[in-house]
Amino acid sequence: MNGEMDASTKDQVWTQDDLLNLLEAMKVNLPQKDLAKYKTSESHLDWEKVAFNSFTGEMCKQKWNEVSKVIRKFRTLTELIFDAQDFIKNPYKGKKLKKHPDFPKKPLTPYFRFFIEKRAKYAKLHPEMSNLDLTKILSMKYRGLPDKKKKKYLEDFQKDKETFGHSMSKFREDHPDLVESMAKKGSNVPEKPRTPQQLWYSHEKKAFLKTHADATTKDIKDSLGKQWTQLSDKKRLKWIAKSLEMHKAYEEVMKGFIETHPELNMSNEDIVKSTLTKAERHLKDKSDGRPDKPPPNGYSMFCAELMSSMKDVPSTERMVMCSQQWKLLKQNEKDGYQKRCEQRKKEYEVEMNRFLCSISEEEQQRVLGEQKMIGFKKGSGGSKKKSRAKPSPEKPKRPISAMFIFSEEKRPKLQQERPDLSDSELTRLLARMWNELSDKKKEKYKRLETVLKAESVKKGHEERSRLPDTPKTAQDIWQQSVIGDYLARFKNDRPKAQKAMEATWNTMEKKEKIMWIKKAAEDQKRYERELSEMRSPATIIASGKKMKFDGEPKKPPSNGYQKFSQEMLSNGELNHLPMKERMGEIGGRWQRQPQKEKDRYKKIAEEKQKLYKVELERWLASLSSQERNVYKEYNSQKRKTPVKPGGTAAKVKAKVTKKSDTEDEDDDDEEEEKEAASSDNDSSSAEDSEEEDDDDDDNEEDDDDDDDEAEDKENKSEGSSSSDSSSVETSDSDSD
Repeated sequence: MNGEMDASTKDQVWTQDDLLNLLEAMKVNLPQKDLAKYKTSESHLDWEKVAFNSFTGEMCKQKWNEVSKVIRKFRTLTELIFDAQDFIKNPYKGKKLKKHPDFPKKPLTPYFRFFIEKRAKYAKLHPEMSNLDLTKILSMKYRGLPDKKKKKYLEDFQKDKETFGHSMSKFREDHPDLVESMAKKGSNVPEKPRTPQQLWYSHEKKAFLKTHADATTKDIKDSLGKQWTQLSDKKRLKWIAKSLEMHKAYEEVMKGFIETHPELNMSNEDIVKSTLTKAERHLKDKSDGRPDKPPPNGYSMFCAELMSSMKDVPSTERMVMCSQQWKLLKQNEKDGYQKRCEQRKKEYEVEMNRFLCSISEEEQQRVLGEQKMIGFKKGSGGSKKKSRAKPSPEKPKRPISAMFIFSEEKRPKLQQERPDLSDSELTRLLARMWNELSDKKKEKYKRLETVLKAESVKKGHEERSRLPDTPKTAQDIWQQSVIGDYLARFKNDRPKAQKAMEATWNTMEKKEKIMWIKKAAEDQKRYERELSEMRSPATIIASGKKMKFDGEPKKPPSNGYQKFSQEMLSNGELNHLPMKERMGEIGGRWQRQPQKEKDRYKKIAEEKQKLYKVELERWLASLSSQERNVYKEYNSQKRKTPVKPGGTAAKVKAKVTKKSDTEDEDDDDEEEEKEAASSDNDSSSAEDSEEEDDDDDDNEEDDDDDDDEAEDKENKSEGSSSSDSSSVETSDSDSD
């Protein structure tokens, strides 16, 4: 039965109308909202309902399978049917035009005629050779052929070419609808600009063929490809400049072409945006004087400097080593890196402003777009307004770099010699002169750069006692909150935006200003508080802020749960989980522990507490009377102040430094009370994990407040939820 059906299906002839009727019948039987995958809809389709005329449901299904093979299928069935209808009406659209049975065949080139004629003969003579080797030999033979013998192949090619032209004309007449798209996109579309590498390749290829006449295309590409990668920056810049010139001319021609050919439906998006790679663009900008972006923080600066001397270390190990080395630094050394980073950021703003002034408006928009600094405008000196703030003694009047020193030295003389040049043209000329300078001559300016930077660092150390930021007025705070909207409205024109903001503020009612006046009052209080702290260091201790005392024994876990948490966090088993989920998993595992295991952890914690007390007494005995008094005063103040105010941690002389996020200091009596209160507690904060880190100073006080609050709650109730939240906070700090 099946055999008969297959035979009848094959014998049945499907016309174009039949195929279109099939697709229409399928469309009618699809659900109104066809949002499923095409395979799902296809499997649910009732083919008996699709059947029409003499075609059964099975025949329709088989024919659909044949038609659907030539169509992309990662869409809904409704969309596929539309494409299938289009394909049946016009199967030779676009690149498939050459598959049309009437499309004339292109004539073979003279070389291919020679190749086809001789290939069989050489294959018999050299049966051991591969097709590739035969092609190479015949290619060399054809190149060495005298012009007289080549003439035969050339004449045959010309005859066939003329025939092809006539056949193509006839094809266009017979099928005008098929060649319509070909006529639209003619050869008059402007040629796309070439990349720097393509320009260099075309130039070098001619010279290469003179010395390597027998070289294949692959040999040329391989050889020249290696040469391009080894090309010096100076030579590479020459081809980058040529490519940019060609691209600029191409853009102008292309804009005119789009206007004069509206029938092509082309837009500015069809214009090639750039011919440069990211590395080539960076090289070009650097040669024009664009400064390198500074590291975002002190740690990144430390890593960058350290990695320059770790070229032999595998890349996977470098960051681990950097992190370990950073943890070994003292706090004052870390602060030094952070200050240097801030200094570099200020220099970068000055250098970037100078660079922006030296380039065109169009290039400025590109650079600002890349840097995502839409609020950053030339001459602004940065995005933050500090008109009334006292200038920082660390801020340099001019950037310190070898190139800048060279430019400042040569600029006056150059201005006299070339009075016709503008400032931006002078800057570009000086940048080119610097790039062309020999390394030996550059050494002089690099030495000056080192000396000036050393002086700058020295001045920074001498000016440690900086005043806090001057308090802002209500108008300043309001302007800071709306500056982005105004810059967007005035297309990044800062002076216009500033005038508009001042006008708006002056017309605002008092009710609208109240919120900003309150914020200004808070900022004034902040300024007075910081000023008083700077003038009176003793008040820092009295304020009860967290401190770290050098040599002080590390506080052990106060109960079994803390000890268990430390083990789970340090073994790395749960590192794949986010911190909150990690702490939740630890809490769940602790609850599932048998009582025997809980008692074991509790016993370990008690032993460590006893050992800690002995070490603490020994450490206190080693302190001088002054240091001991400072320590006792700090702990007494801490008991009096349950919630400590925010602010930066204090520095205390004689072995006293900032306290880390997870450390919590109480005197011996307080420790005994805590231990007694929490000895039977099954869940408490893991605030003192095994790997403590002093890096995160920014959130120091907030974390400390959470730790203390969690400890107080821990003493009140067994397994409280607040203890778990504290555990999350402190463990997060430890895992850093």
